[in-house]
Amino acid sequence: MCNLYSITRSQDAMRQLFRIRRDLTGNLPLLPAIFPDTMAPVVRVALDGVRELIMMRWGFPPPPNLGKAPVTNVRNTASPYWRGWLKAEWRCLVPATSFCEWTDSRPKITHWFALDESRPLFALAGIWRLWTGERKGEMGEHRLFSFLTTEANDVVQPIHTKAMPVLLTTQEEWDIWLKAPLNEALALQRPLPNDALRIVATGAKSDQMPS
Repeated sequence: MCNLYSITRSQDAMRQLFRIRRDLTGNLPLLPAIFPDTMAPVVRVALDGVRELIMMRWGFPPPPNLGKAPVTNVRNTASPYWRGWLKAEWRCLVPATSFCEWTDSRPKITHWFALDESRPLFALAGIWRLWTGERKGEMGEHRLFSFLTTEANDVVQPIHTKAMPVLLTTQEEWDIWLKAPLNEALALQRPLPNDALRIVATGAKSDQMPS
């Protein structure tokens, strides 16, 4: 289960690649370590149809009777709890350049996965919602996001056997996830091909662009 990812490409690179027409994130720094319950940039289609970049907090409220910890990863898209948030108006893209998994053995070791050593941008297949309550000591209305996972491919499986994030890497996939009917969008919930992913760093809790 991915609970750490990074964005080490510039704000302008995100705007260009994801065809952002409205940027509401302000002066956004590189983010080499994004943890649950922190703020991160998300791409959504606003009510006026404009694709925008906006800050949201990572982690949905959990289903009833399942504790209080924010839900960062969603696997069971057939669940009635998640089904409503999979409508097109609640889908989003979560920009990233790498994601992290820990080994199951002790001591646990971090492994960072990316498309290649240069850490190009990709998107995680996300969902978002509005929620009112207290998060990180702030009471009020929050924009929250989570992203989908699927079975691990052969690159991730030796490190994390159960799952990996759903990675979207092309304009066509981004458009489908943001706008297509649900059955077409959920066809994207599958592992990335083995030859499209690699381990680019180990042993640190943040990922940096190679020097």
